Amino acid sequence: MASIFTKIIQGEIPCYKIAEDENFIAFLDITPIARGHVLVVPKQECDKIFDVNIEILSKWLVFAQPIAKAIEKTFPCKRCGLSVIGLEVPHAHMHLVPINSADDLNFTRKKLTLTTEEMKEIQSTILLQL
Repeated sequence: MASIFTKIIQGEIPCYKIAEDENFIAFLDITPIARGHVLVVPKQECDKIFDVNIEILSKWLVFAQPIAKAIEKTFPCKRCGLSVIGLEVPHAHMHLVPINSADDLNFTRKKLTLTTEEMKEIQSTILLQL
């Protein structure tokens, strides 16, 4: 069965897209731990990051780099944190999150609930920095 990310990649489910190329898609997390939380997902469906095709794995950070820099320019933070957990969706993905401390990457915290308007504003603000 296709993951929710595969359905997003195939256009069956809408997303707040940040970037896309032939190998990856990046979009806002709809249950973010911080404003500006972006998911970067390979289009190749694979459950675990270290099972991803080596060619795709080697290009993943290169694709994510300008997005991370845009997040740092857009949100008040010390840096853009990166986390790979992958327990919620069986499709490898990385989280890019604006952080000021390591605790800001605590995924056990209550998630934010943002309106459609807030999500669109965050999306457009990040896109302006790309």
